[in-house]
Parts: sequence; C-alpha cells; structure tokens
Amino acid sequence: MTAWLPTINACLNGSSFILLVLALVFIKRKNVGAHKACNLAAFAASIVFLVCYLVYHAQVGSVKFQGQGWVRPVYFTILISHTILAALVPFLAIVTLRRGLRMDVERHRKIAKVTLPVWMYVSVTGVVIYVMLYHLYPVG
Repeated sequence: MTAWLPTINACLNGSSFILLVLALVFIKRKNVGAHKACNLAAFAASIVFLVCYLVYHAQVGSVKFQGQGWVRPVYFTILISHTILAALVPFLAIVTLRRGLRMDVERHRKIAKVTLPVWMYVSVTGVVIYVMLYHLYPVG
C-alpha cells in the first residue's frame, strides 16, 4: 500500500494547486461561494496529503535523492525552500480560512496575499520533488 502513497501525495498537491487557482479565479469574478468551496477543498486535500505523507515516511523512512551533478543543488534548493514554507502553510491557511469564514474580509485579504503564493509554491514544488525523486532519478 505504501508504494502508491508518493503518487497519491503528488496528486493531492497538484489538486491543491488547481483548487487554489480556481479559488482565485472565482473571487476575482466575485463568486464568493465557489471561492469558499475551492479553498476548503484545497485545505482538505492538504490535510489528507499530510496524513498520507506521515504514514508513508513512518513506514519507509527517508528517501535519498539519486541525482548527481548540477541537478543535486537544484533539487536541494527546491526541497529546502519547500520544507521551510510547508511548515508555515498550516498556520497561514488556518488563519486565512478562519478570517474568510468569519467574513473578516479586509483581514482575510491581507493575509491571503501572503498565504496564497506560499501555499501555491509549496503545492507545485511538492509535485516537482515527487517527479525528481521518483521518476527522473529513482532509487535503484
């Protein structure tokens, strides 16, 4: 079962990204209901991702990157920035969602300007890391 978890995680990250883009499109069109639904779905996908990620790494442990040469520092730069920002996303997302659900619109907008690009970056780089680790430079 754990063999599929990295792929599931990448799909969840990709889904979060798409949902966040849709949420942005909907709010620009003043469709608050669809904006809210997409953001809540992105948050749910991120929670499921976190559970799957923890289960996978509890079972498998760390997976070493096999790439060599110029790609190695590129991978680790992406990984380090992804990891640091990923630690912030739950806090940013909870505060942003809470303000939005309470219709504290001005404060919601202010933090969303930070939360959205960070969350989108983490979602996209999660997929990039997956591709690099499991498809471009797989173990053995």
